[in-house]
Amino acid sequence: MTEIEFVDHLPVWPARPTDAHKGTFGTVIVVAGSVGMSGAAVLCGSAALRGGAGLVKLVVPELIAALVAVQQPCYMVAGASWDRLDPVLEAARTADAVVAGPGLGRGPKVRELVGRLCELDVPLVLDADALNVLGMWPGVWRNRMAPTLITPHPGEFARLTGQKGGERVAGAVELARREGVIVVLKGAGTVVTDGRRVFVNTTGNPGMATGGTGDVLAGLLGALLAQGFSAFEAAQLAVYLHGRAGDQARDRVGEVSLIATDILDSLPVAIRQQTSRK
Repeated sequence: MTEIEFVDHLPVWPARPTDAHKGTFGTVIVVAGSVGMSGAAVLCGSAALRGGAGLVKLVVPELIAALVAVQQPCYMVAGASWDRLDPVLEAARTADAVVAGPGLGRGPKVRELVGRLCELDVPLVLDADALNVLGMWPGVWRNRMAPTLITPHPGEFARLTGQKGGERVAGAVELARREGVIVVLKGAGTVVTDGRRVFVNTTGNPGMATGGTGDVLAGLLGALLAQGFSAFEAAQLAVYLHGRAGDQARDRVGEVSLIATDILDSLPVAIRQQTSRK
């Protein structure tokens, strides 16, 4: 069996070139949202913006497109139908990274949508309902040439693997090796692994155990992928910064009252501190 290498250093965030333009920092397409779950798309897209992506476009169901658009003027919004996937897939092909899953729901059309996204040659973050609908469809991402990141919480991890409890690092490593993906196993001490390297996050706090925080992490992951970080490094840096922003939000509002938008509001400071390090 391949030996595991524990990694405790973070990748360096490069300085932005003075002649940069929005195309320099990549395009993130977020495929997310459903009736009653528009906030998941908003949080994910807003985090992709705060994470430094040059362009962010949200592809959401037509019924919620106007609602999503008015929440944030800095991303683009396209209303779509999961009955007509070609426009969705065409938009995704133009991306430097695709994030799929936050608030999508679990219907059969969603399953088809996520399966078709897995066929594209573009870095892909599969989160939340994207994992739920694929949980009984093993191996759908094994033959992908582009990087695939999956972000299960413990319940989703149990559905993907059939394992309840057990050793988190060993379980995440086994899943990453078997499926050929980067696993971001969320929870206290989030585990990031490509099946060979392991990073165990040290930031974050119990106040982050609230709805929407995972949507923020997914958007941040997409932004870092779009900016050219390798999949493993993007995952490392995203979980660290997400937790650090959560710690700063806790210091400001307390653990009990912390909500996902507090983390979103703290991301700029967390990122500025990270990028200013020599």
